[in-house]
Amino acid sequence: QLKEQQKRNEEIRDMPQLVRDFLDPAEFYQQIKTICGINFFCGVPDSLLKDFCAYVTKNVPPSHHIITANEGSAVGLACGSYMATGQPSLVYLQNSGLGNIVNPIISLATPSIYGLPMLLLIGWRGEPGKPDEPQHRVQGPATPSLLGEQILFIKILITICIFLAALGIPFQSLPNNHDDAGQALEIARHYMKTTKGPYALLVKRETFLPYTLPKIDVDVEIRLPLTREQALECVMNHFRQELFELRTKRHDGHERDFLTVGGTGHASSIALGIAIQKPYRTVYCLDGDGAVLMHMGILANIAAATLSNFKHIVFNNGAHDNVGGQPTVAGNHEKFSFCHIAQGCGYKHVTMATNQFEINEAMKKIRAINSDGPNLLELRIQTGHRKSLGRPTRSTDENRKDFMQFLQLN
Repeated sequence: QLKEQQKRNEEIRDMPQLVRDFLDPAEFYQQIKTICGINFFCGVPDSLLKDFCAYVTKNVPPSHHIITANEGSAVGLACGSYMATGQPSLVYLQNSGLGNIVNPIISLATPSIYGLPMLLLIGWRGEPGKPDEPQHRVQGPATPSLLGEQILFIKILITICIFLAALGIPFQSLPNNHDDAGQALEIARHYMKTTKGPYALLVKRETFLPYTLPKIDVDVEIRLPLTREQALECVMNHFRQELFELRTKRHDGHERDFLTVGGTGHASSIALGIAIQKPYRTVYCLDGDGAVLMHMGILANIAAATLSNFKHIVFNNGAHDNVGGQPTVAGNHEKFSFCHIAQGCGYKHVTMATNQFEINEAMKKIRAINSDGPNLLELRIQTGHRKSLGRPTRSTDENRKDFMQFLQLN
């Protein structure tokens, strides 16, 4: 894979200047530091920013780069860093995370409150005219209106008007050549210096040259023998609940599964809402480490509900696997434990498993407990996923209707 990437990089770098329309992550990083005086980076990874994020993750020390649990926390970090140093920070995020930054932006960073400048680097998923996943169909076209200066798609949702008035963040698309990108950064620097407010750059698809993070420590991989898919197969052997491709592989129907393709971090909230309304139905929530971290406060609500029918299974591979593999804090198994966190919140039963035997034993235990709850099972697994992994072929509307019909059966 690394050889293929190196070959691709060489091919791109050998292109004539008029043809080559990509930003080198290393050069763009230096431009940000030199032009904007930025030395602190934080945010939530995005697939469109993965090459830049990978460069920052590898080359910037932890004292100057933090991958946060959610986008609002990154804005808070940037606010604190500015007050301590007098220099703006860079906050990177996907446009789906704009909702998470609304409160800290309008109640802290905006020029009319504290005036705390920062540069927002936003991956523009769902850009009009570009194919993308269903969860980005509304957020993508709405992004310019959410930011506030260019009212390009104001008729999409009436709520856009609220965001437009509230955020008021000036922005422009990030050019994919270094000369124009430098000019964009100059504009951002001038705005942040004179207005003391956030400025945003929208990043379109294929803006950056490829850059891949090195593979995780081999010793860790040896201690964690299962991939996410292998662990999921072990789990599904104990109940008829799994992801779309494995359902298809077994010729099962899809009506038992609600696929939370958007709203990262909210699968457990959705599952809790179902479990409360359907106390005689067992609800399994299949979660990821990055998703749980993003809105971890819901664990306290889940525990407080004391539902015996709520079974929480967290697949912890220590990475934001679907947007570039940047690490999460949950990958530090010596210091971090979802089991301890859940237990502290009040979960009645917690278990951790790393191999097929442990998963089988844990699933027997979690299925046998019907008198009290909730229950949590943490599966520590390898990073990475199969490159040929399929996507759901049924629409989100079909998924919702089938699932609701299934829930009404009893």
